[in-house]
Amino acid sequence: MPLFITIRFLDILDIFLVALLLYQVYRLIKGTVAFNIVIGLFSLYLLWLIVRALNMQLLGSIMGQFIGVGVLALIIVFHPEIRKFLVFIGTNYNVNKVFSLDKLFGTHKPQNYSNENLEILTDVSFSMAKSKTGALIVIAGHSELNEQIGTGEILNADISSSLIRTIFFKNTPLHDGAVIIKSNKIVSAGSILPLTQRDLDQTFGLRHRAAIGITENTDAVTIVISEERGTVSFAKNGELHRNITREILYSLLEEALSDSN
Repeated sequence: MPLFITIRFLDILDIFLVALLLYQVYRLIKGTVAFNIVIGLFSLYLLWLIVRALNMQLLGSIMGQFIGVGVLALIIVFHPEIRKFLVFIGTNYNVNKVFSLDKLFGTHKPQNYSNENLEILTDVSFSMAKSKTGALIVIAGHSELNEQIGTGEILNADISSSLIRTIFFKNTPLHDGAVIIKSNKIVSAGSILPLTQRDLDQTFGLRHRAAIGITENTDAVTIVISEERGTVSFAKNGELHRNITREILYSLLEEALSDSN
């Protein structure tokens, strides 16, 4: 009796969702040490299948015990990546908007940045770049960034070119940290940001790694000024636009901050 393979719509949807999940996992771990660990674990699993097929009882039993606790080991080893993946889902697919969580808990705060504030941020960035003053400016989106804000000095001041330049002046105690801007206010200075774990060019310093790191885990955007080269870069969604012009920075800020509304 001939057998026919029937493919339902749900089967196609299942394959698509698995492919999407694997692709997003690949995006999160590519260029990191975690990617090499995944390759090693996959190779070990294939070896275990071969050992089972050859009926090698002793080796198969040892490897089986190891693979039996593999899920727990994966959670421990990939804790940062799992956290990053869950944040990625919540941020990029706007789960809070779909379920109206912002309205339910009253946490939605529109980020209406005026052209004047965009001009201030653009001008002060290139003013500091001209004098080779290193700086890292974070502009929050829907993410509250309370954890990062708590590591710095609370200011809650209006956005001001002179204030930003004073904070990042080399002799001030706050110049090594990040300035965090939220709801048209400079809420903190000297804040500590998470560093990206990806393998990057050796020319990237700690400021650039922090600028990428905070945008990997949140919907914030960052402006980073290189102290060595006097260049301005812009980071969003874990991607860094290096050595940009004044016009490009203003355009990127305008686009990013309008997206957060």
